[in-house]
Amino acid sequence: MSGQAIIAGRASGKVLASAEGISFWGGVDPLTGMVIDAHHPLHGQCLTGKILVMPTTRGSCSGSGVMLDLALNGIAPAAFVFREAEDVVTLGAMIAGKMFDRPVPVIRLGPAAYDTVAAAQNAELTEDALIADGVTLPLAPLPVTALDLTPQDHAMLNGDDGPARRIAMEVICAMATLQGAQTLIDVTQGHIDGCILANAANLRFAEAMAEMGAKTCIPTSINAISVDHGNWRAQGVAPDFGLRAARLADAYVAMGARPTFTCAPYLLDTAPKEGEAIGWSESNAVVYANSVLGARTVKHPDYLDLFIAMTGRAPLSGVYLPENRQARLVIHVTAPAGADDALWPMLGYLAGQRAPDRIPLLAGLEHLSPSPDDLKAMCAAFGTTSAAPMLHVAGHTPEAHLIAPDAVPETADIKDLARIWGQLNPDPSPKHMDLIAFGSPHFSLVEARKLAALLKGKPRHPDTAVIVTLGREVLAAIKADGTLDTLQAADVQLVADICWCSITEPVFPPAATTLMTNSGKYAHYGPGLSGRAVRFGSLADCATAAQTGHAPAHPPAWLKEA
Repeated sequence: MSGQAIIAGRASGKVLASAEGISFWGGVDPLTGMVIDAHHPLHGQCLTGKILVMPTTRGSCSGSGVMLDLALNGIAPAAFVFREAEDVVTLGAMIAGKMFDRPVPVIRLGPAAYDTVAAAQNAELTEDALIADGVTLPLAPLPVTALDLTPQDHAMLNGDDGPARRIAMEVICAMATLQGAQTLIDVTQGHIDGCILANAANLRFAEAMAEMGAKTCIPTSINAISVDHGNWRAQGVAPDFGLRAARLADAYVAMGARPTFTCAPYLLDTAPKEGEAIGWSESNAVVYANSVLGARTVKHPDYLDLFIAMTGRAPLSGVYLPENRQARLVIHVTAPAGADDALWPMLGYLAGQRAPDRIPLLAGLEHLSPSPDDLKAMCAAFGTTSAAPMLHVAGHTPEAHLIAPDAVPETADIKDLARIWGQLNPDPSPKHMDLIAFGSPHFSLVEARKLAALLKGKPRHPDTAVIVTLGREVLAAIKADGTLDTLQAADVQLVADICWCSITEPVFPPAATTLMTNSGKYAHYGPGLSGRAVRFGSLADCATAAQTGHAPAHPPAWLKEA
């Protein structure tokens, strides 16, 4: 039994093992090291100083920023032990050592060695071995691969284009080696995800790179940020937080990124085409780009997204390669009759649970007619429960024919969907809803029009706030076509630039204790991020709750057969 030292180092501590990966963003508090994901088996545990053992991570690309913040705060795990490939936390640990002299070891083990460590009580890491309850597991260094680089790659690596591009290329090459790539690939556009002030590390990193003269060299969009950039003062946001959040966004704009401030870059006029190689971060955006648009991008960790945008180069690995886009799990779904739009995020959530580390194909849905927004909701929920960068849906996504010869067949039916509904509604008892949350990911123009039609002439309940988060381009479009007037007449608050993954008080109503959302993604992360009780339902059910002040008392009728 042996393994590899992805990031070498010395450490010792108690073993904390989980059979289920976690998203460090939305799942771990960077100020305490506590697991806050209410759905995770380690909920309530502290990771600080532990030898953390899990197959891989999952969920958000922003986990690298949380990892860096844990390291800078001195409360990181003592070491990570993974069984599968893992990029997000590894990249954060790499940046912690390379830029801030706070390295955290990362180890990858084969199945037998991994099981030995997962069952141990204590472990010690040396330069060449991991010792678990007295069992010594030899560790080999990561093999040094001679990458096939262009003259321009070498120039950047040698520092000819300045220290910022040198660091960027060094990290890209290190990640290429980790991923087993033999060369790099040109990408046409980037999307920056590390722009949310979810932790102090994001601001330290961005301003450090900007001070070094970092500049993007390809068209690059920016994810949702932590404040409505032009209106946060009027919204009552604390000046210290608002100024730091704006500084973080401004740092990326100064480095050449376009101030789009949306977590749905596929809604922009620059959305990539089928077969186009791009360098995106943000889990829902990556899954949608690969799955629905047929573009090609690995789920790049935060910080690596900037380095790719600075160089226009990415490791040629993962789903950039056609053979790695094949489905390795085929889920034959028996879709319940009469299902509403809540079906699609539930299917994404289910698919991610079934395929936490591989690409699935959902079959049996060919007779349905999902909208782009249905697929958007599905991709976002899938990216919450899976580490995979894409999924296929037979009859609805462009590469659903890509199926591995050894793909494993499974089935899913109404009972499985009822279980998912229960997970997203852990307390379905009737209760007043203080807040209805729309726009995770950002609302589209079509979604805004649908909500306006549902609320037209029917204002919200006086004790229930309704907030929609959306991108600037969609906000401009609904201003132009009159949809904004209808929503504002129903007393709906529309907030640009931020999303539910980054919203904070007082924009998030401080007095609210219960909320309802049509987002499977936010139904998962919301309890940990907000500390509130969360209900999940369809767009229409959420609109009804906005008007009545109460969530439905029972599951939807189309689930009652279960």
